[in-house]
Amino acid sequence: MSNIPASIHLPACTTAPRRALARLWVIIPLLVFFGIAALLLVRLGAGDPSLVPSALIGKPAPQFALKPLDGLSTSGPPGLSSADLRRGHVTIVNVFASWCVECREEHGALMALASDRTLQRQGVKLTGIVYKDDPKNALAYLAANGNPFAQVGTDRSGRTGIDFGVYGVPETYVIKGDGTIAYKLVGGISDASRPALMAAVAEAERP
Repeated sequence: MSNIPASIHLPACTTAPRRALARLWVIIPLLVFFGIAALLLVRLGAGDPSLVPSALIGKPAPQFALKPLDGLSTSGPPGLSSADLRRGHVTIVNVFASWCVECREEHGALMALASDRTLQRQGVKLTGIVYKDDPKNALAYLAANGNPFAQVGTDRSGRTGIDFGVYGVPETYVIKGDGTIAYKLVGGISDASRPALMAAVAEAERP
């Protein structure tokens, strides 16, 4: 009768796959991490982040009718609608909110656009959409910083913003006189982005 060994050792053919599997559990997370890091590096080096392509460029602006910001005095009709974008003149639509830090940083550029004599002579209208904001806060924001807009509509639900393809405020759109979206700027208007915006306005004025 054979003796029973004090301990039983698993053969190498059984332990080797287990070791390989353990290594995979270590390697897979590292591969995922480096893959994500590489993707981020590519995105960061892809160019100007404000030049985000929009599927709506060259297409009519979405249908909408936004209520006015109660208590705000404007030079144009109260509120803002898609019909206002088909009046035969170029319209700049700025999507903003009082809670948006970058909106506050670009506000001076909007005030400068509103007082630009060349744009005034060309009949270009600067309009605003208040995006997912409390109307009282938006009103206080414009009262404190100045109102550059000829018309302002309130988009509390964000539905109109979604239809425009808004990624996040601020965003600015150039609309041709027939209501066609000609240009989209993601992020605030700055010294760096203003030339492209003005070029888009000039291009939108052409028949």
